[in-house]
Amino acid sequence: MTLLDQLKHTGKTNLVIDGEWREASDGAEISVLDPSTGGEIATVPSGSKDDALAAVDAAAEAAGPFAAMPPRQRAEILRKAFEIMNARADEIAGLIVAEMGKAYVEARAEAVYAAEFFRWFSEEAVRNIGYINTAPGGDKRIIAVHQPIGVSLLITPWNFPAAMATRKIGPAVAAGCTMILKPASDTPLTALAVAQILEEAGLPKGVLNVLPSRRSGEVVSAMLADDRVRNLSFTGSTEVGRGLLEQTAKRVVRASMELGGNAPFLVFEDADIDAAVDGCMIAKMRNGGQSCIAANRIFVHEAVAAGFTEKLSAAMNAMKVGPGMESGVTLGPVINERAALDMTEIVEGSTGHGSQVRVGGRRPDRPGFFFEPTVLADVRRDDPILSTEVFGPIAPVVTFATEDEAVALANDTIYGLASYLYTGDLARGMRVAEAIEAGMVGVNRGLISDPAAPFGGVKQSGQGREGSHEGVMEFLETKYIAANW
Repeated sequence: MTLLDQLKHTGKTNLVIDGEWREASDGAEISVLDPSTGGEIATVPSGSKDDALAAVDAAAEAAGPFAAMPPRQRAEILRKAFEIMNARADEIAGLIVAEMGKAYVEARAEAVYAAEFFRWFSEEAVRNIGYINTAPGGDKRIIAVHQPIGVSLLITPWNFPAAMATRKIGPAVAAGCTMILKPASDTPLTALAVAQILEEAGLPKGVLNVLPSRRSGEVVSAMLADDRVRNLSFTGSTEVGRGLLEQTAKRVVRASMELGGNAPFLVFEDADIDAAVDGCMIAKMRNGGQSCIAANRIFVHEAVAAGFTEKLSAAMNAMKVGPGMESGVTLGPVINERAALDMTEIVEGSTGHGSQVRVGGRRPDRPGFFFEPTVLADVRRDDPILSTEVFGPIAPVVTFATEDEAVALANDTIYGLASYLYTGDLARGMRVAEAIEAGMVGVNRGLISDPAAPFGGVKQSGQGREGSHEGVMEFLETKYIAANW
């Protein structure tokens, strides 16, 4: 029996409110599709405004007791959740493939990566360290302590349905906050599986409430308008993030935003070209390019552009496209039909501006939402593709002549999430890394994510950080106490 079958059999595909797995109050449902076929694999309730407020009720009721729980006890819950999730990595990977479509090898890597957030934050739970010092005037002691911010609303995207959930749940639990998780409507099943794991690990009822819903605007607005909700952690598009920031401003709700990206990938003339191609395949094609930190703009020095493009095209052409559970598949479908149509329009728009398709460029003749791995060469600097968050398996290659030119091209965007560069000169690497306007930079690396590292961006890619010690601080308030003795 697959994990999906188990969830269906045990009723664990429902909303989770106050420790109960329940239907939506008005009976509405979401149809969950398999992107590799377009067929329905399950239905889950679509939470209503009443369900959302019931979830806030539950989180608010549980907030006081959970904040008072000893940090070690919260840490042990997270540690146990890590162990359960790690043991079920294969099953969770199958569920991710079923509802999100990524290749199994990547889905399993995500399941293991997602579990690591529970381990990391289990260790951080006992390190909520304040400080004490004597005031400069000598009249008092300055005491600073960190306290849970309170009920938190967590909104996650579909592209990493396990990791995006654990990256937010982990620090919230570590800090002592209760929460409502609103997963993406395309991929609610993995979030519900994570909730089941935490339930088994001993998380008290009401601490984590899970609210899948197609009525995102209605239910999120209702929760953000509730005085008991004090914190928002959102991962998604910049456009949606702007709207949420407007709502949080009305009540001055704390907001952490991990928004869109348009990562540059710079290859200098002194780079190891084979290593750069390997790194580009990771940075561009991880999750089929459906990642906020995907390399969307590939800038290559004109002296090595031809060789790099040829090798990148060969690597892309060697990818096996198909359903994620098929043996040897390295590229699954994009998330839905709209995304597949977008890929076609992006390629057609770029070729209309003069770029050349070196490999791919179309949808294969098969069921599902597939698009071929694509390399576009001779891309002009005014091509609209360079200002588009592609979110798919399309790699546009642009040439540059000087280091200053490369940095200017990299920074020519409203986004500033991730960036990558390859060079044989470490001094240049560090110089360019500091000059690029991004929250994260990979120097001679195509894979940069790590639970122990601060993940986040600058400019319109967001505010706040996830992972690392900073991730817990997003769920804590600093209180100053003045005292004499």
